[in-house]
Amino acid sequence: MQSFLQYRRFRTAVKAQLERDRAKAQGLVSGHEHSPGSDRSGDDEVDVEKGHGQQSLPPGVNPGEVNPNNGPPLPHEEQDTMAANLRTEAYSKEEAEPPPNHIPDDDDEEDESDDTDLTHQRTTLSRIPTTYSALSARHALSATLTGIQIRKRRTQEGGSGDVFVVGYEGPDDPNDPHNWSYWQRIPCTLLIAAIGCVVGLASAIDSSALPQAAAEFGVSEVVESMATGLFLVGFGAGALFAGPISETVGRNPVYIVTLAIFMCFVLGSALAPNIETQLTMRFFAGLFGSTPLTCAGGSISDLWSPLERVFSFAIFANAAFTGPLLGPVMGGFIAEYLNWRWVDWITLLISGFVLALVFFLQPETYPPILLKWKAAHLRELTGDPRYRAEIEVREESLTHRLKRALYRPFLLTAREPIIILVALYLTVIYIILFTFLDGYTYIFTLPHHLSQGLTGLCFLGIILGLFGASALVPLIYSWAKRDLAVLQSRAAAAGRDPASARLPPEFRLWYSMLGGSFAIPISIFWMAWTTSPSISLWSPLAASVLFGYGILCVFITCYQYIIDAYETYAASALASITLIRYFAAGGMTIAGIPFYKNEGVAYTLTILACLSCLLVPVPYVFYRYGCPGLALGLADDC
Repeated sequence: MQSFLQYRRFRTAVKAQLERDRAKAQGLVSGHEHSPGSDRSGDDEVDVEKGHGQQSLPPGVNPGEVNPNNGPPLPHEEQDTMAANLRTEAYSKEEAEPPPNHIPDDDDEEDESDDTDLTHQRTTLSRIPTTYSALSARHALSATLTGIQIRKRRTQEGGSGDVFVVGYEGPDDPNDPHNWSYWQRIPCTLLIAAIGCVVGLASAIDSSALPQAAAEFGVSEVVESMATGLFLVGFGAGALFAGPISETVGRNPVYIVTLAIFMCFVLGSALAPNIETQLTMRFFAGLFGSTPLTCAGGSISDLWSPLERVFSFAIFANAAFTGPLLGPVMGGFIAEYLNWRWVDWITLLISGFVLALVFFLQPETYPPILLKWKAAHLRELTGDPRYRAEIEVREESLTHRLKRALYRPFLLTAREPIIILVALYLTVIYIILFTFLDGYTYIFTLPHHLSQGLTGLCFLGIILGLFGASALVPLIYSWAKRDLAVLQSRAAAAGRDPASARLPPEFRLWYSMLGGSFAIPISIFWMAWTTSPSISLWSPLAASVLFGYGILCVFITCYQYIIDAYETYAASALASITLIRYFAAGGMTIAGIPFYKNEGVAYTLTILACLSCLLVPVPYVFYRYGCPGLALGLADDC
């Protein structure tokens, strides 16, 4: 709904811009028409929007044709014409050869008569291709429209001739999501966070009803744990499609369509008559529920500048992790006091509420799609088909663009070392987090004889740690403002635009460097050797708080680092990372029960802690050396 209204507002804004710039275009055309070297009369009229010019021509000469009675153009007239149309001299020579009877002007000839000079000044510019006919009037309008770049099509883009590449009107264009007010951008961010929270909740809530569901279907708890594991595998597989498609058709269509389909499969899971149906429904629910964790990073980048993302991304990150942790908190009491199928019914109700909010309130934020709308309005209002957004310049079908977008995550994974390293870091964290869904039974329920509902409440310790990590946001933001001011002053001193200065991606590593990378192994070791009936329940709970602090710090670091490094292709880069970590987490969720049962809590958690220790130096190495091979030829291949 908001996208439709936004599209209509774009038309109004484009029409207003045309009205403002029409006078400038008229002045540009008429300035040349009434110059001393022009033979147009003051009565000639030019419609700069439609390009219809009216000029007195001798019998037998049609508009736009060469008048044989006129002499060749003076050099300054040809140069002025090319300048008005944003052409270079080389462009003119490339597109058109001078007429055979063209006589080069010789500056050394001092015996040229005044009559000959006057004849030259009366030249009609229709003798060269860059004339003020219908084409040049449109060029004049395009030249005065701020944000329009006139260039020739490249060979690989298909087609021929000029293309008017449409951009924003300027750095303060109100149609650019970065220039929306806080009252517009904050609700959008909260809706994106809500989507992440609800699908995260769906990924974990079924794990709380494991014993009851296994008993009804007559299977073991290990088999029933596949309902969670397959959801996560589907989550990873869906990420390959959601991110790239959002970079082709926009964010909103992906959010709305995939959420609606996701709800259909959640409904199917709630009504499943057997284990096979439930597992199938859960896999496809994960497949279509993967949208937010791949698209949301791109949406945050669409809305907020790199400096503003210091605090805005923390909102989404908290929601993305709170969802999987709220699942057991809610699901434990639902399974204990209601029928276990209510875990899916509750998920369905919350998802429907979020989908309604997104449908009615969420606008489109992806800049290439917004500029595509603007180009469509310009084509309609001016009648000139050469206005194109950057993603429209290549004359290719939607199917072809989708194919190119879908292979991009594989290209990134194969060519970008940063993708592999960040994916490995997050994979270890997600393995630990999702094995807790089954492991908390062995960590809290059995040693301390807790009920299902109280065991679910133990996940609140991790949630508390997440909020603790958010306390770093004001500190990191103050550092970001300080460093950005220094970069802007250096840019100004070097004669560059201060607005072009930006924080390097390595700045995002501060979250992990401020104890986040150390907090994870410390908390896991702590929990491993204090989970005993003889030690207070509060000790492993305190360890879980530290774990929550660590995982949010690392998550914010990894996601913002990827967003800053890949920008336009952030959703595709995040798709690669999502695929790897959720495939691993899904497999470990199924293996979690045998792992804890056979190895014991202490040794299971010790093994996971040792894995996390290997990754502690990663943010410090990135900060010191960066990552070699970052974005190698990405723009050309994508």
